[in-house]
Formats: sequence, C-alpha cells, structure tokens
Amino acid sequence: MKIWSIANQKGGVGKTTTTVTLAGLLSERQKRVLLVDTDPHASLTTYLKFDSDSLPASLFDLFQLPEVTRSAVQPLILNTAFENIDIIPAHMSLATLDRVMGSRGGMGLVLKKALNSLIDDYDYVLIDCPPVLGVMMVNALAASDRILIPVQTEFLAMKGLERMMRTLQIMQKSRPSGFKVSIVPTMYDKRTRASLQTLQELKMRFPDQIWASAVPIDTKFRDASMKHMPPSLFARNCRGVFAYKTLLNYLERLDQDER
Repeated sequence: MKIWSIANQKGGVGKTTTTVTLAGLLSERQKRVLLVDTDPHASLTTYLKFDSDSLPASLFDLFQLPEVTRSAVQPLILNTAFENIDIIPAHMSLATLDRVMGSRGGMGLVLKKALNSLIDDYDYVLIDCPPVLGVMMVNALAASDRILIPVQTEFLAMKGLERMMRTLQIMQKSRPSGFKVSIVPTMYDKRTRASLQTLQELKMRFPDQIWASAVPIDTKFRDASMKHMPPSLFARNCRGVFAYKTLLNYLERLDQDER
C-alpha cells in the first residue's frame, strides 16, 4: 500500500483537485483507493457529495478510539459513489484537536497506526491535508511514503512552498526511513509571464524534486467539482486530466526506480 499526502502550507493551490483527480485515475486502473480528508473545512468530503455535519462518524472519531485496530477503523470509512474509491471524511471538530489533545503522547502517529491496520485493503491512500501545520498535517506526514506539494505557478506561492519545505526538513529528522517529496506545479497559464517565470524558478531551485511539467488552468476542474465527480470521469479528455495522467505515470515510474 502506497500512502501519498497532498500538502502545502498555503491554501488555494489545488490540493483537493490533485487528490480527487489522482484518485479517479487510479480507480480507472483498478487500484483500490482510500481518501483521507484531514482538513476541518472538509473540502474533499464535500467534493464527493457528503455533508460532513450529518455523517455518523468522521476522522475526528479516530482520535477518540481507545485502541486503533482494523475493526475499530473500518466503521469510519465510507463508500463513495465511485468504484474503488472510499473515504474517511472530515468534520469541523478536527479543528479542536490541537487545543484539546495536541499535547497527548503519540498523537502524531494515530493516522499511521490506522492506515497500517488497513494495509491489505487498499493499494493507495491519498491524504488531503489542511494548509496549516498542526496535529493533522503532522499525522499525514508521519504516515506517508511520498509528499506531493501542489504549487500554484505565481510568485506568492513560492513563500508557501518555502515554509512547506522547512516543515518537511524538520519532519525528515524524526523519520529514519524518510519520505519522498514531489513538487507539482499547478494552475499554469503559459500566456502569462508570471506563470512562465515561476515555473522556471521552481525548476532552478528544486531540480531534483519538481515534476518537469505542470497542470494547466482548466475550467473542467471547476465543472467537475460542481457535479461532485472526479475530473477524469467527468471530462476524461480535457487537458487538465491529461496533465494528471502524465503526473501519475511519472510518480509510478519514480516508485519503481526507487525500489
């Protein structure tokens, strides 16, 4: 089972779009995918047409379990409307975890333990992270094999990337086996100088970690979200989905080369 976190300490860079598009593409390749929404805003949960306020259980309940076992975790998982895609949904109560439980021992490894209990149930786990460093992002990073960092190709996004890279450097020190980092340029518009220059700077500063291509701006992403569908199922031939197919092929090659 491969575990990828989609994370950046800046909002609006395409984290949820990246998560749900990759999930749709993986499901089409007959991979069993578990999505984990760790953001209290529950964007991924809402995208897949769940009302986080009316769900019987959510990721928050994982942190209330006296013991993290497969039988205890499974009731938190919901089937989506799409074949091979399940989700552990988010709830706004996740925002309280740092305050009420952040100092409790072992809080940073709860999600890792939960996912380890499901290792035979899924091929991929994709974790959609909140844009702030706290208990939820720490849990996601601690559980992951690879961190995908979507970065909007505009100058202000570079600051968020710098903060994220510093966070990952700190986290790496506590992970003997470490995790791989892949930077994913998003919202690219080749007609604008800002996009062209930002992409060039990203490639210069992070040559070993950046995916060489970019996800373009594509209105089909917005349309797919309104229909609560993975973009690959809504508009499989659009340029944005084609870019994510290229990204997924690249990530799978990386995983094979790094074995």
